[in-house]
Amino acid sequence: MKFTRDHQPCCLYFQMLFVGLLGLLIAPGLPYNINVSDDNNMDGSGQQSVSINNQHNVANVDNNNGWDSWNSLWDYENSFAATRLFAKKSCIVHKMNKNVMPSLQDLGTLAKEQKGKGPEGASPKELMYSINPTRVEDLSPFGTKIAGMCQGIPTYVAEEIPGPNEPFYSKKCYTANILYILRMSFCGTSEEMY
Repeated sequence: MKFTRDHQPCCLYFQMLFVGLLGLLIAPGLPYNINVSDDNNMDGSGQQSVSINNQHNVANVDNNNGWDSWNSLWDYENSFAATRLFAKKSCIVHKMNKNVMPSLQDLGTLAKEQKGKGPEGASPKELMYSINPTRVEDLSPFGTKIAGMCQGIPTYVAEEIPGPNEPFYSKKCYTANILYILRMSFCGTSEEMY
């Protein structure tokens, strides 16, 4: 049997199909999103979504809850994280504690496991930070991703507070619960700075 030009489109179709299927196998390295909503709005958590970009080693967590909304960017490449507090019109930058904060791969797995479980799942890990009241003028040491997120917004650096110090800071803290996986509290001495 001879192949003529009439048979080439068929072969081209199978080649395209093969490339498409191959793309599906490679897709785990591409960015993806996980959406989690709290229908009962318990603890004022609203709706959260996580965007994970393995190629750029970054995770973005959005919490949509009206005026108490916030956005957190975890830059695994530079080991810094930033949380933008919309109600406070400020950005808080801190070093990532990789012993407590999940890895980029684990974050996706944990978020999928917690989806729909809500607060009745496992207790979240907790981190508490003390905010330095001095505004950051140069964001470049934190990397381009965090600099882009916090540019033009009053930005402060926070240091992790080791151990259980909740009672000491409880009245002046802003807490971000991340998908019932991690609870991060940002504490300071002045309402004006955060």
